[in-house]
Amino acid sequence: MKIAILGTGMIVKEAMAAIKQTDRWELAAIFARPRSKDKGEALAAEFGVPKVYTDYDELLKDEEIDFVYVGLVNSAHYQYAKDALMAGKNVICEKPFTSTAAEAAELASLANEKKLFLFEAVTLLHLPNFAAVKENLTKIGRVRLIQANYSQYSSRYDKYLAGSVAPAFDPMLSGGALYDINIYNLNFIIALFGRPAAVDYFGHIGFSGADTSGAAVLRYGGFTAVSVGAKDSASPCFIIIQGEKGYIRVEGAPNELKSVEVCAEGEITRHENNKHAHRMVHEFEEFADVYEKGDFATMALWLTTSVQVMDAAELLRKSAGIKFAADGKEPNEMGD
Repeated sequence: MKIAILGTGMIVKEAMAAIKQTDRWELAAIFARPRSKDKGEALAAEFGVPKVYTDYDELLKDEEIDFVYVGLVNSAHYQYAKDALMAGKNVICEKPFTSTAAEAAELASLANEKKLFLFEAVTLLHLPNFAAVKENLTKIGRVRLIQANYSQYSSRYDKYLAGSVAPAFDPMLSGGALYDINIYNLNFIIALFGRPAAVDYFGHIGFSGADTSGAAVLRYGGFTAVSVGAKDSASPCFIIIQGEKGYIRVEGAPNELKSVEVCAEGEITRHENNKHAHRMVHEFEEFADVYEKGDFATMALWLTTSVQVMDAAELLRKSAGIKFAADGKEPNEMGD
């Protein structure tokens, strides 16, 4: 499959490196905004990409391109993904999927209507170690508590403290710790247990109006999940699912799930099943499998999680008074 990459930021370079480690995808083009053309050309030279576009409409007219990978700023995900679907392109969209639940639902509906593939690039959901968690979940009995912590001091936080607001800390660009880093914890929890019954978010709000860290509380029938995400401080990262007959502990950052420990009725087993050193290789291989098989049923399951996560994320941030530019607008009113 030939794929066009949208964006020139850090996540784009990681995605391109992962794609180069597979034999399933061909990097066909890069899209860069006019002000970032030099970055786009540098990435094209580094990864051997033949085309660089600064006009998105022209890229979408390129009949050689099968997929578009949206690696732009959070607030642009919805419109660029929608434009690609409307042009008949399949889409891989970086997390967070969109800014609002309504945007997420519209994209999922549009993909189904047009019989196109639409995937959210949430690495953890496609890791073999996540499959190990699912396979062992029943062994720990009835779940009672979940603790998740993804805390990583941002490379942009010092500049933020000095008054410079990068997109990751700009609520008008759908930034903040909840959508940037805690979103992995939400995906982990909701992919396993579905939509929570109620949510609340206790965020530390910076001068820009974005959350720099915070704790999300997700309430389910019979258990509570506490999900911590921080860009203003660091901590060992982990996820623990506590059940009446044992626990499952995931070690390392939730976007990597480096290892899984299962303690069931006193017996401990460890799982280190991830096959690739680069966490993103797994998701691109799974996307290729689903596309080649024409497996829309699996896509629909993944999109259900994407929509449920965006619904929870929107409710969480609004409970803390965090406002985005996308709020209060119908999805089809949003520009890029």
